[in-house]
Amino acid sequence: MVESKEKINMQSLASILNSLTASGYETQFKVTGQGLLSLTTQKSFHPGEVKVVHFYRFEGESDPSDSSIVYAIEANDGEKGTLVDGYGTSGDSQVADFMQQVEKIHK
Repeated sequence: MVESKEKINMQSLASILNSLTASGYETQFKVTGQGLLSLTTQKSFHPGEVKVVHFYRFEGESDPSDSSIVYAIEANDGEKGTLVDGYGTSGDSQVADFMQQVEKIHK
C-alpha cells in the first residue's frame, strides 16, 4: 500500500533519489520480462512480492515535460530501493503494467 503520493518540485530528480538513498532505499530496481529486478542482488520479484512505500512525481520547474515518477519500493525480503519511470524511459509500458499489477494486489 502506498503511504504517500506527492508531487515534488525539487532542483533535480537526483535530489529525490539522494534523499531516498539516505533513508535506506539503496537498491535500484528495473522492470524486465522476469519481473522487478534488483540491480544490486540480481533477484527478480513478482508483483505480490513488493510494495510501494512512497510515490513521487517529479516535474522540472523550467520544463514541465521533464517529468518522472519515482517509486520507493520494499520487497518481501526487506530489500529497499527505487524505480524511476519516465526519465529516459518514456513510453515504457512494462513499468506501468508492472506497477498496475502491484497496485491491484495491495488494494
